[in-house]
Amino acid sequence: MEHGCRPSLLCSLPSLLLLAQLPTWGSADEFQVIGPSEPIVAELGGDAILPCSLVPAMNAEDMELRWFRTKFSEPVFIYRNHQEQNRELMPQYAGRTSLLRELLTQGQAAVRIQNVQASDNGMYVCFFKTRSYYEEATLELQVAGLGSAPQVHIEGLEQDGVRVVCKASGWFPKPQVQWTDLSGKKFLEFSEAHAQDAAGLFSVEAALVVRDSSAGSVSCSVLNPILGQEKAMAVSIPEPFFPQASPWKAAFAGSLTVLGLLLFGAGCFTRRELSAKLQERQKQEKSGPGLLQTLSAGTVTLHPGSAHVNLLISPEKKSVTWMYSGLGWYHTCSVLGLEGITSGRCYWDVEIRCGAFSKWAVGVCREHVQRTGTYTESPDKGFWVVGWYHGSYFAWTKPRKALSLRQHPCRVGIFLDYSEGDVSFYNMTDGSHIFSFPKASFPGALFPYFMLRRNVSLNICPTERGSEGLPVPLSKSPSLEEAGRPPGEGLSSGSGVDGAPPGAESPLLP
Repeated sequence: MEHGCRPSLLCSLPSLLLLAQLPTWGSADEFQVIGPSEPIVAELGGDAILPCSLVPAMNAEDMELRWFRTKFSEPVFIYRNHQEQNRELMPQYAGRTSLLRELLTQGQAAVRIQNVQASDNGMYVCFFKTRSYYEEATLELQVAGLGSAPQVHIEGLEQDGVRVVCKASGWFPKPQVQWTDLSGKKFLEFSEAHAQDAAGLFSVEAALVVRDSSAGSVSCSVLNPILGQEKAMAVSIPEPFFPQASPWKAAFAGSLTVLGLLLFGAGCFTRRELSAKLQERQKQEKSGPGLLQTLSAGTVTLHPGSAHVNLLISPEKKSVTWMYSGLGWYHTCSVLGLEGITSGRCYWDVEIRCGAFSKWAVGVCREHVQRTGTYTESPDKGFWVVGWYHGSYFAWTKPRKALSLRQHPCRVGIFLDYSEGDVSFYNMTDGSHIFSFPKASFPGALFPYFMLRRNVSLNICPTERGSEGLPVPLSKSPSLEEAGRPPGEGLSSGSGVDGAPPGAESPLLP
């Protein structure tokens, strides 16, 4: 059963809060118009719905309703005398707008724009008028569209490297471009140029000079920042394409080999220390009621029956994507892991793809927490989560704690020590510690928790375990990567438990 407002596109938590705060109206005709507090996202060629509501709720059938852009005289839609006035509309909206009249008697109205175009992007005004009173509200429509897949080709030699060019067209808004090598490492220096066609769609051309003949191939990805979706293409660069290597390069390569061996040796020593520490903790626990248990990410699957109606679960139950179903636009959408955790140590990590205005959180929660309608996560309500909201990273404490991360996490690792009451999070992109909640007591089972809203996809990543039960991400071994750094410069982060230096040990140890 949904709590709060009924699951309708036209119903929102801000309207309920506003209703509770409004003063007594001086006239029965007075009202206020409210629209959504966050931008509405619509894809190119699809439909967009622009909702408005009256507070207090009243029958709007006898009112004049008007949606317009920057000027009152440039209407997108007009409803007057119980009819739609299509002759007065701006030419570009003729035949593309219509009123959803189902809830008009309850003071809720929405206009549908069909075949959304790039020019529809921007601000709108929702205007309601009676004989003696009028009021209006503003709302934002964000148009987003995926264009062509990038075309990548080798253009020729430049300085001491090979120039590679990536081109794509038909994107909206302006897309983001990223070059990576075979290992996924990003190239930070490349040129980029954008242009717009008559329909307002963007084309992009990005040029990269590859100077490392061992690169093998490079990949160009083009990302829509609103939808959080990308298209990519790779190109192989044969070694003969590169200018002839000079003698000093061979000497430099030899020095790197020696340095690599030294770092490898230091890494092995560090790993032996970590293994010894973990084995000692295992011995201590064997004498108690219950042995150490490690849950690999391969055993974490999603429970479709616990998912919000706006969440799409993949057939293998490893991925979840936010897709608006027509209900609960303002609701907090979440899904749980299939199996609860009642003992031992558990670890899994999650890959995140999202847009600029998305919201997501990952972690654990108790079994019978409230997850319907709009709700707030915090430890006192049975949630231990971190995530992204309004352009910043937060730990969902009470009040929320802003986190300063040295690098955006494409993958977040979750470590739970049930018996010790420890819930910790790690940035698996760079191996740094994100946040650890204060130790807690968990009465009953905890479930993996995944919350997402507006153009987000979460994927449970496969991992492998070390021989001593230490979960190791497939992408890297943090202990090897951090070996040889001075004390205190290891796996640092922006946040941790108050008074505890974050990242002093391996990111997969509490």
